[in-house]
Amino acid sequence: MQILRTKPIESTIAASHEPGRRLKRSLSTWDLMILGVAVAVGAGIFSVGAKAAANFAGPAVTLSFAIAAITCALAIMCYAEFATAIPVAGSAYVFTYATMGELLAWIIGWNLILELFTAGAVVAKYWGIYLSKVFSLVGVEIPASISLGPVELVWGPFLVVSVFTVLLVLGTKLSARVGNIFTLIKIAVVLFVIVVGFFYVKAENYAPFVPAAVPSEGSGSTEVLKQSFFSFLTGSAPAQYGLFGVFAGAALVFFAFIGFDVVATSAEEVKDPQKTLPRGIFGGLALVTLLYILVSLALTGMVPYTALAEAESPTLTTAFEAVGNTDAAKVIAFGSLVGLTTVIMVLLMGLARVILAMSRDGLLPRSLSVTSEKRATPARLQVICGIAVALVAGLTNVDVLEEMINIGTLSAFVVVSLGILVLRKKRPDLKPAFRVPGGKAVPILSALACFYLMLNLAVETWIYFAVWLALGAAIYFLYGRRHSLLNERFAEARESVEAEQR
Repeated sequence: MQILRTKPIESTIAASHEPGRRLKRSLSTWDLMILGVAVAVGAGIFSVGAKAAANFAGPAVTLSFAIAAITCALAIMCYAEFATAIPVAGSAYVFTYATMGELLAWIIGWNLILELFTAGAVVAKYWGIYLSKVFSLVGVEIPASISLGPVELVWGPFLVVSVFTVLLVLGTKLSARVGNIFTLIKIAVVLFVIVVGFFYVKAENYAPFVPAAVPSEGSGSTEVLKQSFFSFLTGSAPAQYGLFGVFAGAALVFFAFIGFDVVATSAEEVKDPQKTLPRGIFGGLALVTLLYILVSLALTGMVPYTALAEAESPTLTTAFEAVGNTDAAKVIAFGSLVGLTTVIMVLLMGLARVILAMSRDGLLPRSLSVTSEKRATPARLQVICGIAVALVAGLTNVDVLEEMINIGTLSAFVVVSLGILVLRKKRPDLKPAFRVPGGKAVPILSALACFYLMLNLAVETWIYFAVWLALGAAIYFLYGRRHSLLNERFAEARESVEAEQR
């Protein structure tokens, strides 16, 4: 039963005040709102919607974004209730430890590491590629990668990750200020793209709004691995478009909403978290959803979805090139570069905070949770995270694991949604500043919606996910369980009882 032991909320909060392992509360509602927008509005707004429209949903990709946004909103309400009840770093990991036990908390923490590390590496790699594109558009040819013998090195990730690792070491507030500037620039670029795009919209491009389902091209084992897990379980033939295509599109574009659970990891660095957290998270989500829907309407109204499907890697640039506006490509390339810049910053911060929380509890080496005396930032851990992300982004083909980001996030959303019900039953005395409306219905609906989106991810993603969970379980049983501080406290309690009995 040791794996089911839970950590008292009071102990969790007390641990956040431990000398040498504290974080400084410096973020405001505005900072949190911008953090959410900063991590959510990246290059994905210019590419993921185009891919979902081309391969899954057609013009109904707007519905895919709406479904993903609603699912995210349901889960984020649960995050907000937890975060105002337990305002410390660690997000879903900490919430699960307080409600469902140590093993499940480890699994969720392990999945959060998967989400944040993989996302950071993928985005950092794309940043390097977009940097070369921006230089190319102004007539300067700089290769995105250089050959080091048998290894192909993408140098861009090392540059951007180094810069933001230094900023995060110097202070969360300083990083947020720099991020605010970049975020406002990229919002302006997105608004420019939306306004220009609507000048090319033709109503006939929206028809049929939900294209009829058609069999997927290809066959054999590769096609089986690429189909959704839901199709695999139900035995239905792999298909594109139709109603199931809308949900498959929602599972894909959910990638664009991962930023808001990352914001929750900063709870320990927020001033007046009971009020600031809900306002910042929901304000950011509302703004991001509006931008995504407007971009998807402009995209699918500019060109038929079939034209996007014919492109090898469809993006918003594909649509502008199809209508003859090649100048917009320069703006989009610049916007993508700026957008990715702030995404990397927030992902690096979130990754360090999750590992810090697990390290405080002894599930990972305690030395990782030491913070700087002067700036109250996890400097050593932040540097380690930065080096690891840069190496993987610069030296590997990490983009093949893009969907792993979604499945890691959604699994955490499922557990946090159900955890709210456990928290209310175990600790009715807690009075969080924000409470999910609708009683039990909303948390249950959130868990079901997130799990259904998980089922719409590819079979190969589930296989990779199973391997990741197996690796995590091995680490927990070989290291985490024995070094857990909670385990030490249980051992001390047992020894005390045995001594009294003797």
